Amino acid sequence: MLQERDLHGIYAPVITPFLPNEELDLDSYRKHVQELLNHNIHGLIVNGTTGESPTVSWEEVAQLVQVTKEVLRESGKQLPLVVGTGTNSTASTVKRTELAGELGADAVLVVTPYYNRPPQAGVIEHYRRAAQVGVPVIAYEIPHRTGLRLAADTIKAVLDLDGVIGIKDSTGSLDLLSELTKGDTKPVLCGDDILFLSMLQHGATGGILASSMIQTEVFVQVYELAKQGEFDQAQKTFDSLVPMIQKLFQESNPAPIKWILTQQGILSSDTLRLPMNPISQGLQQELKELFPAFAQ
Repeated sequence: MLQERDLHGIYAPVITPFLPNEELDLDSYRKHVQELLNHNIHGLIVNGTTGESPTVSWEEVAQLVQVTKEVLRESGKQLPLVVGTGTNSTASTVKRTELAGELGADAVLVVTPYYNRPPQAGVIEHYRRAAQVGVPVIAYEIPHRTGLRLAADTIKAVLDLDGVIGIKDSTGSLDLLSELTKGDTKPVLCGDDILFLSMLQHGATGGILASSMIQTEVFVQVYELAKQGEFDQAQKTFDSLVPMIQKLFQESNPAPIKWILTQQGILSSDTLRLPMNPISQGLQQELKELFPAFAQ
């Protein structure tokens, strides 16, 4: 089971590849995970937003976890495996967290309940019930997707719960991190890629970053340099990533990432499940200009 002290570094939110008929492409998935493991990442996230969790069934999640565990065994690496289990129903979140535990997850990623806009007290109880399952919980605050912004005191109450080991902060600013780090806090992972280095400088312990599916080794370098206090070099290295990060979020994640991974030959197709669509011709052209090898 994942512990607070292990919640640091680059946790890679893996892509869920699909064939053109929208069935799971497990061969591409295996290749994708193997490629990530070539770099010194610190953990894997299966069935996160970048993995198109809204359109992936739990039976498919189980297949993805099984393949991930196989690839980890074959590689001889022991990395934490985190599974996304959060929904906007506490009962289904609890059930999925139980099932993730049965699959061997080291922790679960539980998003703030979306769409139904519960009161803050309801959110605290939601996390309490999920944490009571016994699988370590990483809370996930992302207001622009959930339609609900939690107060800092609410998040502190969530982090005080037994079984909650940290939080993915995708609030879009440093405000929450600054508030949490005024005192002792459980680990905070950056979830806004463009803020990664700034958050490391202000007390974040790492990141769950969609962009780290591309140029993974450079994101790891940024983390390692920041950890060593070499912030000038970390800034130069991170600056090299900024144009890519900006392009990757120009259209909805993970469509741009899937297109790049397909160009790299890691995925066989950039297919997404509706209502998600592949990227526009315009963005394809911009990415070809950013990555000249794709234009050949």
